[in-house]
Order: sequence, then structure tokens, then C-alpha cells
Amino acid sequence: MQTFSEGVCDAVVIGAGHAGAEAALALARTGLSTVVLTLNLDSIGFMPCNPSVGGTAKGHLVREIDALGGEMGLCADRCALQYRMLNEGKGAAVQSLRAQVDKNKYHTEMKRVFEHTENLRILQGEAAEILVENGSVVGVKTAYGGILTCRAVVIATGVYLGARTITGEVVKEAGPNGFERATLLTQNLAALGFTVRRFKTGTPARLDGRTVDYGRLTPQPGEQTYPFSFLNEGVPAVQTPCYLAYTNQNTHQLILDNLSRAPLYNGEISSTGPRYCPSIETKVVRFSDKARHQLFLEPEGADTTEVYVQGLSTSLPHDLQKEVYRTVQGLEHCEIARYAYAIEYDCIDSLDLLPTLQYKRVQGLYTAGQINGTSGYEEAAAQGLMAGLNASLWLRGLPPLILRRDEAYIGVLIDDLVTKGTDEPYRMMTSRAEFRLTLRQDNADLRLTEYGYRAGLVKEERYTRFLARKRQREEVEKLLDTRAEQQAADGLVQKHGDPPLTAGVTYADLIRRGIPLSEIREAFKILEDAPQDVLLTAETEIRYAGYLKRSEEAIARVKKLEARPLPPDLDYESISGLRLEAREKLSRIRPLNLGQAERISGVSPADIAVLMVYLSLK
Repeated sequence: MQTFSEGVCDAVVIGAGHAGAEAALALARTGLSTVVLTLNLDSIGFMPCNPSVGGTAKGHLVREIDALGGEMGLCADRCALQYRMLNEGKGAAVQSLRAQVDKNKYHTEMKRVFEHTENLRILQGEAAEILVENGSVVGVKTAYGGILTCRAVVIATGVYLGARTITGEVVKEAGPNGFERATLLTQNLAALGFTVRRFKTGTPARLDGRTVDYGRLTPQPGEQTYPFSFLNEGVPAVQTPCYLAYTNQNTHQLILDNLSRAPLYNGEISSTGPRYCPSIETKVVRFSDKARHQLFLEPEGADTTEVYVQGLSTSLPHDLQKEVYRTVQGLEHCEIARYAYAIEYDCIDSLDLLPTLQYKRVQGLYTAGQINGTSGYEEAAAQGLMAGLNASLWLRGLPPLILRRDEAYIGVLIDDLVTKGTDEPYRMMTSRAEFRLTLRQDNADLRLTEYGYRAGLVKEERYTRFLARKRQREEVEKLLDTRAEQQAADGLVQKHGDPPLTAGVTYADLIRRGIPLSEIREAFKILEDAPQDVLLTAETEIRYAGYLKRSEEAIARVKKLEARPLPPDLDYESISGLRLEAREKLSRIRPLNLGQAERISGVSPADIAVLMVYLSLK
């Protein structure tokens, strides 16, 4: 094939899904000429699965992406149909924002952002080869012979690489939603030394909403909460409802009677699927004692009647799918607009990566998103942002940005991937974060916006607003530390079942007694104009001050270990006292410091003690 020049740029991003979008924008917005190479321009920011952003722990990721200067939160707010705060009845640490979004509008909006971003070029085509010379990236070759000369590449191929969709007995060599798949890059990645694996995910059917009997379903209205982006003030007053439904014994029996036709159980699918988002076949088999499974019917957009059935993902044949869906109350006469399917795809072993998401063997080569073994739009976007930003910092000759586990859910996500690895599609959960009370979604900007500003991604307008919010919070805390009027305070305390006060108290003391700030504001007519998110942060910090102090002490210990670097060329095989497994794991992962070494599965506290002694003797 005749080769030709497709141009010269600083960086190429392969893929324009949620990881590719954040990577490309991070590079371009920090002043680097960037080319986005994508199979189809109609797949920019496309949502092949659920039409939503956020969710448990995922909402934290979106707020962190926004705080660092990313786009996902802003785009989601522009396209939102409904907001809900998950786990609202639980502690502040696990409350997570989730929004239904207009799928088509999200794609259109993200494409519009691309087209109006300086330094960013969009190119439709397939990447065939990463060009490497002397261990460094020098370009990308397309399937059509075009050569994009560059110094950095971010691979964000999502589920398109080597993709095939499976529905019953029908297997198609295709990407999600009927899009073309990528076929050429896997062989090149293997040649570069990546460990290539096969993972699986799936999606439910989309129903024609006109054939759903919503009167037999339970409405799930939206809520008045704060938006994803710290640049936005509020959420729409009028929101689109979702609906709650359930499977039943008829549903389950129909599936059990036809497992021989289920690709997950007849051997057609052998790749590893997501543990925390299983198909309905898996749920029925695994939880055989459960009488029903919860389903949510969610609108795909404001301009379509298509409805997404969350919780009913399947790869059963079309005839069985229709029967299964029609066993659900309210769906007895439903018509399927798009049938469900499973999809297999190629991905890499994330242990091949540095904490910057750069490949260990090739300078300037980064990977992000589902190619790293994760699942979910939010996990992908978070990695894309960090891969793009670190590529930008490297190209500009600046130190990398590596977020610690105590600083961000993004730090937990990436540390898990590059330190522990994953043998199944990785999903972020609040339980993965040991410092989750510190990593709340309400304080994401206070934790991260300074980093984004120093890296050049957060611009002056956002930074000015961040500083203003920071001042507002300080003013709120200062006021709450002042003395409350005694008689009114005494009445409020007794209203909550406590004995009369014997001494004066501050507003903060009342919060520590468990009295909501909303009641305090109303009783004393204070902070009436203060922003709701500022009040939430201040109230949480006061209420959980004791727990936060203990968390800070644990974080200080972690920082001490993180401050002890390990030489990148350290010969672990020569260190006597290390167990065999520890030597193998340390040599494979090559941790940057003692803190990362301590988190490697198979490295014991005794091994860390040996390393500390070794370092002290050097």
C-alpha cells in the first residue's frame, strides 16, 4: 500500500469515545496540536449502553473530572433529562450523583465541542500501527496508508478492537450498535509487547416506549440537587421521569428452560464479563433464590420513543428476548426497537502501564478506558483525562500528575489498575476507596482544581470561580464558629430530644449534636444566600470532623511510604529476605515507591520491611 503524509502534530488520540474525548481535549486545551483518529465521526461521545452519567462512585469520578477541567460533567449537564442523588439516606461519603441524559444530544454536543476546540483536528479512519523508533513513539499509520507524525499517542479504542457481537446463535464481526469494528491494531499491540486479553460486556434491548404500559409501572421522578459541573448553578425544575419494574418467576423460568440457547452457557462466549453488571441470565442462575430483579426503564432521549431497560441485559436469541421482556408487568405488549447483545473485545493487561498510564516499554505511548480493562463511561473518561494530561505534561517537559489514593477516586482507579491489575472488567465502587470520607463528591474542586490549574487545563474563569467558592466556604465556617443566641439554641436542642443547654454553644456545636444545618439556618435566619453546595461541604466537614482527623492521620502514614522512592532498575531478585512471590510481583510491576509496593497483591508487610532495610543501607 502506498503511504502518504497525513500531517504532523504533537499527539494522536485513537478513539473518540469517553476516554478519547477527554484525552483529546486535555491535550488540545493545553496548547498541543492534536489529531483524533476515530472509526466514525458519528461515534464521538457515543453512549453504546445506558443513557446516563454518574451513579455510585461514578458520580464522584465525574465531579473530579470536572474539577480538573474535563468536559464530561459540563456535557452531561447540558444534556440531562433527570437527576437523582443515590444513597441519600446513607452517609455523605457514599452519596453519588446520577443523571439520565439525552444520548443523541450528548454525542452532538461532544462533537460540537470538538469542532470548536482550538488545536484539535478530527479525522475519520482506522489506526493500523503505532510507529516506534528507539523505544519512542514517532507516529501512527492508518489503514489507508496515511502517516500521522507525532511524539505521543493515546490509545482509547473502547470495545471496538477486535469486537464481535453475539445474540443467540448469531455472531457478527462488528462493534457496538452496528458500528464498524477495528481489526488491525491488536496485532501491532502484541508486537509492541502488550499482554492482550479478551473481555466481554453487554447491553439490554431498547423498547418502543409507545408499547409500554407505564400505568402498571412505578414512576421514579427526578430530584432537585446540584449539577455535575462546579461551573453550573442548578438543575432543571422540570425533569423526565424514569420507571421501576421487576422480573418475576415466569421471567426466570423461561430463561432457565432455555439456557442451552444462551451463549453465556452453551460455550459461544468464553471471555470474561463484568461481575457488577451481569446479564439477566447470570443473575437468574447465580441468585436462584431471588424472587425478582429490579429493572429501570429510562428514556434514551427527548426526541425519541426508545426506552432503555436497565437490569435486563442479555445475549439470548431474538425470539426468546421478546418472550422474556413480555413476562414483565407493564411490558406484556412491548415491541423491541433494538435487540440486546453481548460484545467481546480486545484489551490489555493494565499492569503493563505506569501510574501516568504510559506504556512501560514505549515512551510517549498511553492507553485509557476499556482497553485498560475497565467498564463504564466515567471510568473511561477519568483515565482519558489523566492519560491526555500526562501526555501533555510530558510533551511540555513538565512533571507528571499522579493522583494519590487519598486525593481522588481517579487516584484509586488508576492505582488499582497499575498496581493490582484486573482479571475482569473493572468498575469503580465507593468500597474501593479507603479514604472515601475525604473523597466526597461535594469537595472535588477543593481537592483537585489547583492541580488542574497548575497543569494548564483549568482556565482563569474556572479558577476564579473556584477561589470565590473557597472564600465562601471559609466565610461560612467562620460564621458557624460564632455563638448562637442562647434561647433559640436551647429550644432547637430540646426539640431534638436533648436536655436543656447549661452553657453557650456555637452553630457548629449544634451541627455536631446532629441538628441539620437547614434547621439552624431557618431558626436563626443565617446563611440565607449561601450556595447549597458550599453549605453541604461546610456541614459535612463539621459533622465528621473527628473521623476526618483520624483519616488525616492514616493519610500521613501513607504519604511517608509514598515519599520513599524505589529505583526503576532495582534488581529485586538480588535482595535477600524477599519471598519468591514478592520478587516476581515487584519485578513485574516495578512500583515507583514503597507505598505502591505495599499495595501489590502478594507483597507482605514483611517484604516491605525488607525493602525499607535495603533502602536504608543504600
